[in-house]
Amino acid sequence: MTSLSKFDKKLFEKTMKTRFFFGPSFHIYGGGMSGFYDFGPLGCALKTNLLALWRSHFILEENMMEVDCPMLTPAPVLKASGHVDKFSDFMVQDGLTKEYFRADHLLANKISSLLNNKKNSEAQKMALEKSLALVDAWSNDPVLLEEKLKEYEVKSPETGNDLSPPIPFNLMFPTFIGPTGLAKGYLRPETAQGIFVNFKRLLEYNQNKLPFACAQIGTSFRNEISPRQGLLRLREFQMAEVEHFLHPKDKSHPRFAQVSHVELHLLPREAQELAKEAEIRTIGEAVRSGMINSETLGYYIARTYLFLLRAGIKPDKVRFRQHLATEMAHYACDCWDAELLLASGWIECVGCADRSAYDLQRHSEFSDQQLMATERLDQPLRREVMFVLPNKALLGPLLGKRMTAVQKCLDELTVESKMAMQRQLVEQGTFVLSVAGEELELRPEMVSFKTEEQNVYDEHFTPHVIEPSFGISRLVYAILEQNFYLRDGDEPRAVLSFPPVIAPVAVTIFPLLNNKGFVVFIEKLSKEFRQAEVLFKVDDSNVNIGRRYVRADETGCAFGCTIDFDTLKDDTVTLRERDSMGQARLPISDVAAVVKALVQQKCTWEQLIKKYGLFVFAGDSR
Repeated sequence: MTSLSKFDKKLFEKTMKTRFFFGPSFHIYGGGMSGFYDFGPLGCALKTNLLALWRSHFILEENMMEVDCPMLTPAPVLKASGHVDKFSDFMVQDGLTKEYFRADHLLANKISSLLNNKKNSEAQKMALEKSLALVDAWSNDPVLLEEKLKEYEVKSPETGNDLSPPIPFNLMFPTFIGPTGLAKGYLRPETAQGIFVNFKRLLEYNQNKLPFACAQIGTSFRNEISPRQGLLRLREFQMAEVEHFLHPKDKSHPRFAQVSHVELHLLPREAQELAKEAEIRTIGEAVRSGMINSETLGYYIARTYLFLLRAGIKPDKVRFRQHLATEMAHYACDCWDAELLLASGWIECVGCADRSAYDLQRHSEFSDQQLMATERLDQPLRREVMFVLPNKALLGPLLGKRMTAVQKCLDELTVESKMAMQRQLVEQGTFVLSVAGEELELRPEMVSFKTEEQNVYDEHFTPHVIEPSFGISRLVYAILEQNFYLRDGDEPRAVLSFPPVIAPVAVTIFPLLNNKGFVVFIEKLSKEFRQAEVLFKVDDSNVNIGRRYVRADETGCAFGCTIDFDTLKDDTVTLRERDSMGQARLPISDVAAVVKALVQQKCTWEQLIKKYGLFVFAGDSR
């Protein structure tokens, strides 16, 4: 295989285009619009297989629930989540052309270009490397960002013109719901909020037990400022997310011991600030030392790493980088990104975050619904309990049948909310209570407050959430690039070495020649592959078998099944493995089951060779 430094970007892009793994959307209209890409047949099959592997690795293995929620989200939901106010990037504008660019990307590109200067002293190189590591931290502070843009003399990349100061740009697509246009909404920027607003239903479905996890795979939208990185930065993309709800005082994981030995490259924030490289640690060591804040977060980091390896990501080209304190999302108390090394540098593909109780608390506040869990205590606790007592003589005639709903709403208020109500009634003489979407203005004479000590048998709390969040399009691209290599020969031959489990075509049937006698065997194999649910193709084109193998290798097809003249005599075929180009000869009756076992990772090619032997014949072109 070629090394990363020899990655042939032009040949890679040519292969992607020729084999239509992906391409610009709407391209017949002036080349299309940036930030939108179509997946072709091979890319679509690759993505489908990747998602099937994700479901198996997470949802089935971890016994998770799964939901499917709308992409169109009412504005109050995203106001509560913080996206309306905080989901922004800073952009700068070319002073003459008025074209916009994302400020932190321009800054990172400029520092990277300065790093490539071979005349740099060791001290200059170290300073630039440190600055590059801190760009993400600077990206959330417009004052500091503007200062750094001036310090590094960043100009418009296409014209060299001066740039405007950074200004915030909210990345969500706004829209309106209904014919009146009065109900504002957004295309969701993540799938997570659909899980959070369904927390009470999910908790009931799980028999009110914690911890539990819920997953969602779906499309999200981000109105990127200037997307110029193909599949790495899209305006519409697929995500696969897990929300794991747990007790804030117990973030252990029952299966942590199973992954505590897993070694991976970790880049904590302290190392980034000193421009150090990632270090190899076991997950167990990282959690015990406090580098990772809990067993459950560590568990999902390890499981994410194992999934990436199964999906074809190279172990030496993945690291987990901890967010710097200044770049932490508004909801997170610890966050690690799985970054994958590509020809363009390290690219974030997965975020593993401890979202604390932020989302549930915010949705509780904005919806007036208590999104809490209850745990039965082993021993009762003696605590002060506050009651809000409505003046029924005064409120009864005013509210009528709504009195029951008001009483229920008052009972469900947290202690903090009851104390805030009491304080506001004293200080301001009024308090607005939201009941079933309606506002009720209370005055001091309408309610009274009573505090007494009671035995408390149940603890009410807002769960914390651990979230692994996958960007599927980015991951597909990383798999394509990291598994692309050139096979040595008279001329370079492109190969995509996908693991069989995600290969867009598992096996191709190759009749050696266009011979009528082979048709019955093609039909027999096709039928058996269909019944075994193995993805296959038939290549009976009029070119020699060697050229057809090369063509299959370019598509990432894992195996080739060749029908030849010996097949007519003994009902056997050769099975070719893509990367080693090794072949085995086996009965047609075995082929479908063998390929299925190879695809499902229940059997290895080495084990198959031990059983059937390596087959070589004179003039083998493989």
